[in-house]
Amino acid sequence: MQLETPINQISKIGQLKVKYLDKLGIKNAGDLLYYFPFRYDDYSKIIPIAELKTKRSGTIRGKINLISNRKSHLKKMIITEAIISDKSDSIKAIWFNQPFLIKILKPGQELYLAGKIDYDERYGLEILNPSYEITKRGEPIHTGRLVPIYPTTASLSQKQIRMLMSLTLPIVQEINDWLPRNIKTGNNLLNLTTALEQIHFPQDGKWLNRAAERLKFDELFLIQLQSQIVRQQIKQKIASAIKFELERTQDFINSLPFKLTDAQRKASWEILKDLEQNKPMNRLLEGDVGSGKTIVAAIAMLNMAINENQAALLAPTEILARQHFENISNLFKNFDFSIGLLTRTDTKIADKGKISDLKKNELIKKIYSKRISVVIGTHSLIQDNVKFNNLGLVIVDEQHRFGVEQRKKITQNAFCGQKNENLSPHFLSMTATPIPRSLSLTIYGDLDLSIIDQMPPNRKKVEIKIIDSKNNEELERTHKFIEDQIIEGRQVFAVCPIIDPSDKLGTQSVKQEYEKLKKRIFPQFNIGILHGRLSSQEKEKIMRDFLANKINILISTTVVEVGIDVPNASIMLIEGAERFGLAQLYQLQGRVGRSQYQSYCFLALENDSSANAQKRIRAILTAKNGFELAELDLEMRGEGSILGSEQSGFGSNLKIAKLSDVEIIKKAQKSANQIIEEDPELKNYQTLKDKIKHLFSVDQLD
Repeated sequence: MQLETPINQISKIGQLKVKYLDKLGIKNAGDLLYYFPFRYDDYSKIIPIAELKTKRSGTIRGKINLISNRKSHLKKMIITEAIISDKSDSIKAIWFNQPFLIKILKPGQELYLAGKIDYDERYGLEILNPSYEITKRGEPIHTGRLVPIYPTTASLSQKQIRMLMSLTLPIVQEINDWLPRNIKTGNNLLNLTTALEQIHFPQDGKWLNRAAERLKFDELFLIQLQSQIVRQQIKQKIASAIKFELERTQDFINSLPFKLTDAQRKASWEILKDLEQNKPMNRLLEGDVGSGKTIVAAIAMLNMAINENQAALLAPTEILARQHFENISNLFKNFDFSIGLLTRTDTKIADKGKISDLKKNELIKKIYSKRISVVIGTHSLIQDNVKFNNLGLVIVDEQHRFGVEQRKKITQNAFCGQKNENLSPHFLSMTATPIPRSLSLTIYGDLDLSIIDQMPPNRKKVEIKIIDSKNNEELERTHKFIEDQIIEGRQVFAVCPIIDPSDKLGTQSVKQEYEKLKKRIFPQFNIGILHGRLSSQEKEKIMRDFLANKINILISTTVVEVGIDVPNASIMLIEGAERFGLAQLYQLQGRVGRSQYQSYCFLALENDSSANAQKRIRAILTAKNGFELAELDLEMRGEGSILGSEQSGFGSNLKIAKLSDVEIIKKAQKSANQIIEEDPELKNYQTLKDKIKHLFSVDQLD
């Protein structure tokens, strides 16, 4: 057997089981070995039967005295009963609807049993629906130990997965341990063979913890090493050194109708200092919704244009690109350079604040001839026919929505009028997702970080109120307040956790909310629906209508979390608020309060929400910013609640590690830095280099 051995050659399992394993991502022996348990049942302590009277569950080892099936009088089911004895006492084992067991379990056999214990004065000791394992040579795998529990489907039992794993595990001896010896020794890590053996069938809790630490370290170390390699590659590139135009920048800042916050000034300075270097900037600008990231980006674009370099801003949606274009055109109306908009359906040009339509091919020609200094667009900018001539700066809004290949493409088209292939534009990525620094170490390991952790001083603070979604009086008051706001001309966001009704989740869905508000609560108002299953064109139209005040209430999932500014929207109603992460709730409430109108955020809690969930939600009332909430969410709920589905790709290479394993992240980062400082090209670490290339396609970034 080898790592590449197909799963159907490991054991005589049917094609249907192979199909189910394939759905779990298990195609061969190697996939199986790296399919880790998510928890363990502790059946390691063997208890004499006589001591079970005081136990609720336990593991025994005994001999079958007799076994038989009988029909239940109350229900149409077969009950299998067996009498099991050890030296201390006897116990009755009971299984429900498993009549086949009498063909497997025979009197006289020794076996392990593990399960729930029941004691009745009349019937004595009983072990109900226990896991069983016939005693053979070697260690038990289903009982009598820390038993691994794997993520699975209803069509694949835990026993089937464990049996396959036990058959496959011997090939770990053939696996090449790619982690350098000095890194293993320095961090007191197990060798890979032992770690894989112990993660699946641990001897005890101590060995399990050591195995998990090694395998977590592996994943985090590879990500850190990849980040360091990318940094090295970026350092080898050449970028245009942009002179900081102090006087004209100050004139621009003084012309603004507001004063920059200290955080905006600091972030702007960090970016401008990077742009002065002839090495490409690779920086992330992180700040809450409404913190003023766009004006910081505009200062960078202004210096690019004055230095006769082009700047491009990529937005994830057409409507957001259009809004950026209108805002930036207005900001630069007193400067003598042109701004272009390029999306799938829209092409425009702005000169000194005057906006006019332009044919797509004419706009593309102007971009190539450098007659447009700032280009704003969507994925349409990343096309073979869109060629720049001196693209000095690329700004990506919500950078997780643009992949490595797209970034590579725009870099290739950045300097089409010049011959130096080593030229690269400066990169500035922006995100409104507040991410704790401990996560940023891993997620953005190749980026320098600038944080805007202040809000503009003239902003009216959004009033947040927690309401009980089952309290009719409270709901009526809330609905009356919303009605009054709409009559005054304001608009409303209503956000739900899911699209379709679900009995399992028992929470309000978008479709249920629409039926309730449209038919019973607000039949007089225009109500729209927005969610991820709609096409891009449908989403664009709905958001345009909402922006134009053709829709009074927009019911949505969290797709509005990252979206356009709707200054007229003054209310955010969030149903099932406890089902969202705190940082996510903070972002959602940031979608209102974008103008002179006082705004409100109602967090509707479900009546079955736990006291802990309610306590967590109440933290939003006193938090200073989204970063504080993100740290709290990381501590209480893990990184999933912060990153959400939109950013789940960041952890796609993590099967066992969590981005909240801060101490292991620090060790992995230190070790990766040590390797790169010692050997930047990994000449003496060929196995490690091959591993990195295989996992991350790092050579694509060369």
